[in-house]
Amino acid sequence: MIGTRYRGSELPEPEPDGKKLALKAFKKVGLHEDEDVKFMMKGSKLQKIKSSTWKKDRRMKLQEDGLSIWCESKCRKKPSTFSVMDIRDVQDGHRSEVMKKHGSSFSEKRCFTIVFTGNRTNLDLVAASEEEGRRWVQGFHKLRRKAETMSQREKIHHWIHEYLRKADKNKDNKMSFKEIKNLLKMINVEADDDYAHQLFKQCDKSKTNKLDEHEIEEFCKFLMQRPELEEIFNYYSGEDQILTVREVKNFLKEQNEIATEENGVAIIHKFELNETAKQNQLLTQDSFMMYLLSPDGDIFNSSHDQVYQDMTQPLSHYFVSSSHNTYLMEDQLGGPSSTEAYIRALLRGCRCVELDCWEGPNGEPIIYHGYTLTSKILFKDVITTIRDYAFTVSPYPVILSLENHCGVEQQTVMARHLKEILGDILVTAMIDGKVPKELPSPEELKGKILIKGKKFDGSGPLTDQEEATEDYEDENVSNGEKNRKSPASPGPADNKQETVKELSKELSELVVYCKAVHFRSFQYAWNKACVCELSSFSENKAKKLISESGTSFVCYNTMQLSRIYPTGSRIDSSNYNPQEMWNAGCQLVALNFQKPGMEMDLNKGKFRQNGRSGYILKPSFMRNSSNLFDPARARAGAGLKRMQLIIDVITAQQLPKVNKNKKNSIVDPLVRVEVHGVPDDNAMKKTRHIENNGFNPVWNEVLRFTINVPELALIRFVVEDYDAATSNDFIGQFTLPFTSVKEGYRHIHLLSRDAASLSPATLFVRVRIKSA
Repeated sequence: MIGTRYRGSELPEPEPDGKKLALKAFKKVGLHEDEDVKFMMKGSKLQKIKSSTWKKDRRMKLQEDGLSIWCESKCRKKPSTFSVMDIRDVQDGHRSEVMKKHGSSFSEKRCFTIVFTGNRTNLDLVAASEEEGRRWVQGFHKLRRKAETMSQREKIHHWIHEYLRKADKNKDNKMSFKEIKNLLKMINVEADDDYAHQLFKQCDKSKTNKLDEHEIEEFCKFLMQRPELEEIFNYYSGEDQILTVREVKNFLKEQNEIATEENGVAIIHKFELNETAKQNQLLTQDSFMMYLLSPDGDIFNSSHDQVYQDMTQPLSHYFVSSSHNTYLMEDQLGGPSSTEAYIRALLRGCRCVELDCWEGPNGEPIIYHGYTLTSKILFKDVITTIRDYAFTVSPYPVILSLENHCGVEQQTVMARHLKEILGDILVTAMIDGKVPKELPSPEELKGKILIKGKKFDGSGPLTDQEEATEDYEDENVSNGEKNRKSPASPGPADNKQETVKELSKELSELVVYCKAVHFRSFQYAWNKACVCELSSFSENKAKKLISESGTSFVCYNTMQLSRIYPTGSRIDSSNYNPQEMWNAGCQLVALNFQKPGMEMDLNKGKFRQNGRSGYILKPSFMRNSSNLFDPARARAGAGLKRMQLIIDVITAQQLPKVNKNKKNSIVDPLVRVEVHGVPDDNAMKKTRHIENNGFNPVWNEVLRFTINVPELALIRFVVEDYDAATSNDFIGQFTLPFTSVKEGYRHIHLLSRDAASLSPATLFVRVRIKSA
């Protein structure tokens, strides 16, 4: 019950405002007078395109809240809506795969594509005129920029007003007691009639049994109260209920921030809303709350949003964000292949993408999942897409992992496309013309694309007698399991060793720093000391090597790259736990980016740091071959810096409903905290569940962890809806490296299952880190 949260204090006096309820939230967005936005609010008839024959009318308009798009189609009983906050990009013209293929009959200026965060499918639309297309694209860009700059307080206020609009059933801009009760259920709060009526009466100062506009504003302020933040503020401010520079400095010290007067003054000038208080260098309670809800109060160290690591070391010294079967949007048997999958991976910071290349019609190589019913895309279209998006979010090198199943002629076509489309950004020769003793650095290869593939080394015929493909290199295949065989297609060669494939000289010459070779042994690789050779390991092979020769694997990875990939039996595109592979220093730990879940949460959390550049410098004990770090057993010496992590799980705010179809369904949230690292560090602890409150549940529980190798550990916060009869439902999560965790009172901004923002949903915690 929310009554346990609030004291019976007098509510603040409402501020005068004459706007109607439906436009309250829009006013907060601040674009209600913009001509493009006004056009969007009137709405338009657009065409949604999926193929050359699938073109359907859609009626779309911007709703009164200013951040939701209403979309109506004849085939759906109810219109759907989506939030501007869920949009990653709006592309004008024929830039998406669908538009390139099927939009050519329409003027480019009429066409645009909405690209969503997470795994939601793009929306390819055609406006009735060029003017309408321009209005929608410009309007979307303006609304997205505004959404990105909204403070957390503004997002919460907007969120409450949008629910108020929905709860106002008769659209009279007033709220009856029944509508208030309905609203509380909408925002995930179960309140008994007595408490809800008490709250209603406290706001109904006009005694009309309906809340008018000012009283609704008062009700909103009441909902937005945060007693736990007020308590912290009161503790540091003392009797005068305002923070001086010295008191802000004291709070910064407790937060383990740089506690100087200069920083105290900077916070006041950045967050204080009252000009008089700001001039007198004082911080009021509302502004203190804004500070704690801002990125400055986030659990993630905001300085790690920039590239802060040394980027001048050899490539083998970095973990590299890597994708497996990058072309797939869904499963590995019959799902679609798409250039959009490459765009999504690259926009998420992926730096190593995979291309399964097969013989195609008309002399053009194609990419798809061989021996399956997955759809096919042109090799040249994929290369063009990679060129266009490779360096959108990171300037550091991209590796194209080629799985080559083509004959010589189409291999030569591949080489021609690579050179003509990529031009100067393709690495075609050693940087200084010499065979290196160590790989070049990400800094040296900035803005460049590398090819990983088979290479003719000049010592024999231009043939490749290694395994047919990495997907069949798995030890399961050699035991007779042909996991990727479609009933309608021939299977791979039963004997892997019988494949003898002729290589194209032109394609072979493009492999410079990433020559794919069969792994023989760690000793063989060490004796040969060829840093430009790279081996791929199935997840099972890698686990076996880690278990039997973990220290040798770590040493091997100081010198050259290794790529880990999921077993062929994962036909649903599921993933293995990447943490085990990172523990061994493996750099290219390739995952199915299209499959959300704990494994991709870890990957996103790992590469959230260092400016999302896709490159993370390995700890020093994994970069020196003389260190004897064992990934399976934490021992005194390299990597062992035992720390204690203490997390006070205090409250949560505005958690989303799990079952939106059931109006009266309210979550019973609990918080689970997981540590992922070396085996000795892996741990999970959880709070009790809170019944019927997803709006502002209170736990005040302390969870303690001992972490032996902090430089490898990831911390994952998970919020679940407790269910006594079945498994708990997922609500949200956030994962980050232990080394990026900030101490003190912190907010955690939760993400959905597919890594999209759940704004304004947050956890509020206190973090302490001590030497153990």
